[in-house]
Amino acid sequence: MKSRKHAQTRPSPVPVALLIIDVLTTFNFPDGDATLQNALTIRDALVRLKGRARSLGIPVLYVNDNFGDWRSEKEVLMGRCLEGKGKDFVRPLLPDSEDYFVLKPMHSAFYMTPLEVLLQHLQVETLILTGLTSSSCISATAHDANMRGFDIYIPSDCSCSRSSEEHTAALELLGAMADARLTSSKSLRLQKLISIQK
Repeated sequence: MKSRKHAQTRPSPVPVALLIIDVLTTFNFPDGDATLQNALTIRDALVRLKGRARSLGIPVLYVNDNFGDWRSEKEVLMGRCLEGKGKDFVRPLLPDSEDYFVLKPMHSAFYMTPLEVLLQHLQVETLILTGLTSSSCISATAHDANMRGFDIYIPSDCSCSRSSEEHTAALELLGAMADARLTSSKSLRLQKLISIQK
């Protein structure tokens, strides 16, 4: 049998990655309507942050729940979400061919996924965590990232929860317990962050 050469992803040109967590969703879950209402308020800031990251060569990694469907594919998932009540939130945030995409079965982006291996390959040391929700999947991911030695930044206007009070409390806890650096996306100096890490 002839050996085949497989295309390999290249290490990131910068040791920073933007994680966008669980933004592909139908919002068909308890408190989904409340989460959607708050998600719409962060959509534009998240779109802008992704654009800034892309312009600086920061890799964008989508990590998304598989909703218990082990036969899920990215395209099927996107189609399902674009048909749901959250389509106005999802559409501007769809991943494209330059983005990485990882499906996860549980809350943390690291649990039973290839994310850690991918980050090691890309030589990433710092993670910017965004998406849904600050009190659940972002919290679980932040704690797992902290245990693995990653530096963590969480722009407060690029994630949300069921209420502003819950969101604020979750971020304060992550700052205290997961060593997360909290900021706004406008105050997040990506160029400086890249220079510090190089």
